[in-house]
Amino acid sequence: MKFLDIATLSRLNSFLDHVDVGEVYVRGEIEAFSCKLAGLDKKLSKSLEEDVMESSSPEQLGKSPVGPLSESGSRKTLVYLILTLNHMYPDYDFTLLRAHHFSKEVGMSAVEETVDAHLVEAGKVWENTPGFGEEPFLDTLWTAIDEVINLKECDVYSYKSDLETDPFGEKGSVWSFNYFFYNKKEKRILYFSCRGLSKTAVELSETTDYKYNTDDEDDEDTDGVATSMANQMDL
Repeated sequence: MKFLDIATLSRLNSFLDHVDVGEVYVRGEIEAFSCKLAGLDKKLSKSLEEDVMESSSPEQLGKSPVGPLSESGSRKTLVYLILTLNHMYPDYDFTLLRAHHFSKEVGMSAVEETVDAHLVEAGKVWENTPGFGEEPFLDTLWTAIDEVINLKECDVYSYKSDLETDPFGEKGSVWSFNYFFYNKKEKRILYFSCRGLSKTAVELSETTDYKYNTDDEDDEDTDGVATSMANQMDL
């Protein structure tokens, strides 16, 4: 998978990094990748395809959210989804995911409704943020996505998080969505994810982390003083 550096997506990412919408912080990421594999991704792809064939039931080989796993194209789609998550969240390992961990969205309209409903408040912030509000946020967002991936040619998938072993179980998370827009013809995937985090929970977590780090520093200082005094007594 090759990361595609696209200016319009970078601009959206800079805005979605941290949006204060009142009681919730919105945090999101939107990135595009080429599905042309090389190096470690190519080796991992081959290994994953073999594992999928060996671990899939006869039912899954005939039907799954990404298509019949007996077909190479369906297995490749699954591999691309897994590799995309690995690239987006390198602190996590998604190689054990299988087809049942994903779902295929029925239509684009439902996806758009979900995204728009969750980001309507972020759009208001966009309008009042210098350097961003020339055009409505949601119009800008969908235009940028369409230019990169051509929505009419896409299949859309989502990852069903277990909220424990992946980043979507973050403390204070009140909602989240993640979508993979896959254009098979152009061999591209655009990944778009957002989550709403309770401001109270985030600030409490940050305060706790600060206190914990401060206590560690105090302990180190105390240990240093004690060691210095002991050395002086030995002299």
